[in-house]
Amino acid sequence: MQRRWVKFLAIAVVVPAVLFTVADRVSLHYADKEAERLAKEKYPYGNTTDSHVDVSIEGFPFLTQVFSQDFGHVSLSAGQFTVDTTANAQGGCLHVKQFHLDLHDVKVTSLSARSAEANIATGTLTLSYDELSDVVTRLAGSGGPLRVSQPPGSADQAAKLRITGTVAGRPLDSTGTLLAQGTELGLTVPGAGQSAFTWRVPLPDGAGFTAARSTANGVEISMVGHQVTLGRSRFER
Repeated sequence: MQRRWVKFLAIAVVVPAVLFTVADRVSLHYADKEAERLAKEKYPYGNTTDSHVDVSIEGFPFLTQVFSQDFGHVSLSAGQFTVDTTANAQGGCLHVKQFHLDLHDVKVTSLSARSAEANIATGTLTLSYDELSDVVTRLAGSGGPLRVSQPPGSADQAAKLRITGTVAGRPLDSTGTLLAQGTELGLTVPGAGQSAFTWRVPLPDGAGFTAARSTANGVEISMVGHQVTLGRSRFER
């Protein structure tokens, strides 16, 4: 008789726990997909056929976070999307290899507007040298292909770039600079005709670029934000 009661109690505890876990994971999967859809609507992170956007709401259980409208950690990853120059220069489309944003202490601020606010956000954006080479070649407008690469000894420098090739029949071997500030990326290429180009990357309100550095695999740009608004802009009514 005692064994039957132990078995009954075990079933009474385990089955609801399993059902709750399944419901929790199903709800989380739906929420992740819905968040990805909203991110694509608000930001141009899915504007090419090769682009991808992934949103992951961390923490367990998920449903208790829904009830409290308070999420500890949400991450957004995207890649292979494009941004154009602020002047809409012909050939100025820049491919972003990878973008990742970690949002901490996310609170829902409006269910009807589907907006939220993150207390702190940190992230990185990566540009490949191949993509930078392509866009600089197109913007230079004449001559052969230009090659962007990491200058010798620049692993810890702030986005110094070596640019080699031919412009208007003249050989070019110069050091360019990529600056990241606010939501803009500015590239200077001495000796390449029009030598300055700017791209604006749509970021959630309150997040901005803080630094850029050359690495062996490309330019890595870091970003930070406080009181970051997601969805509806903090200035919209």
